[in-house]
Amino acid sequence: MNTLISSILPASRRLMVPALLCLFYASPSFAMGDNSTQSKTPDCPSGQVYDSVSKQCVPDKTSSLSDQDKTNYAYHLAKKGQYQAALNLLDSLKNGNTAEAWNYRGYATRKLGRTDEGIGYYQRALALEPNYAKAREYLGEAWMVKGRRDLAQEQLKVISGICGQSCEEYRDLQAAINGHPES
Repeated sequence: MNTLISSILPASRRLMVPALLCLFYASPSFAMGDNSTQSKTPDCPSGQVYDSVSKQCVPDKTSSLSDQDKTNYAYHLAKKGQYQAALNLLDSLKNGNTAEAWNYRGYATRKLGRTDEGIGYYQRALALEPNYAKAREYLGEAWMVKGRRDLAQEQLKVISGICGQSCEEYRDLQAAINGHPES
């Protein structure tokens, strides 16, 4: 089989096939909404944000700091339990009307106990990006807080269609529905 392919396709074309397969198989991870920079983000002193360009912490008022860096760092803060600091940073975005910004705002407000407000933010995120699995996971978790298992299961079904049952968002929401909420 390999010799058949070798005789038909030039070397440059043979290398393109594995590259395209990698891209094809990687695309579901993009739908998952996984923030891969999250695990690499260092902690910065209060009032500073990690700048992905300079690879260092800079004052959060730095004009060259991108909204994406601020958004990523706001999520980093929220995952560490610094919910109000995350919201304050999201308030400083030049363009806060992105799916990620609304989702992370929803996460922080829900964790502060303002579940209804958080649900509204998740819905704004999903209006911008309906296949944003992370926002659907968090919306489902919010529905569980509200005692609406039926609505959480609806989100689980949608997530399954986006990234399957083995993606992190599906597993995390399934665990929340089964009574083992996220840590």
